Amino acid sequence: MLFEVGEIVVYPHHGAATIIEIKNRIVRGDEKLYLKLKVTQSNLVIEVPAANIELVGVRDVINTDGVAAVFEVLRADSVDESTNWSRRYKANVEKLASGDVLRVSEVVRDLWRREQGRGLSAGEKALLARARQVLVSELALAGKTDESTVDTELDAALSESLAATPATDVTAPDRPAAG
Repeated sequence: MLFEVGEIVVYPHHGAATIIEIKNRIVRGDEKLYLKLKVTQSNLVIEVPAANIELVGVRDVINTDGVAAVFEVLRADSVDESTNWSRRYKANVEKLASGDVLRVSEVVRDLWRREQGRGLSAGEKALLARARQVLVSELALAGKTDESTVDTELDAALSESLAATPATDVTAPDRPAAG
């Protein structure tokens, strides 16, 4: 992949980032090319060896077909999740870490639906917020629009999918034991 300064890419866990510098660095006596990325939603700056871009999961922003696929995932039925909080949390963290926008969409959809019905633990609430931030930042860039518009569209798609889904059991949330 070829990258240019000013180009916007997606970095797993953090969402959209701008390439602010491409430079050579000497590492253990070898000269290596590095990309310096500034995360759009924060002041975080990340340096990534160009040779490791694909391994790390840095990729281009999705196109219009990708946006349509994201909204299909958001409206689709949820996948059966583990009833065990820690297993479910670990699976969702792995999906988020993958950097795959469709897997991140699954995390947002499934946790949002669980929050509507059974509630979420504090850890899952934080995970939902992070996954949603990553998804919203990329969708805003892909659609060349602002994040508040994307937030509204995301809420509409999730609400639409919930209305089409049969009622769920509204029992006590599945939370880890206090300790």
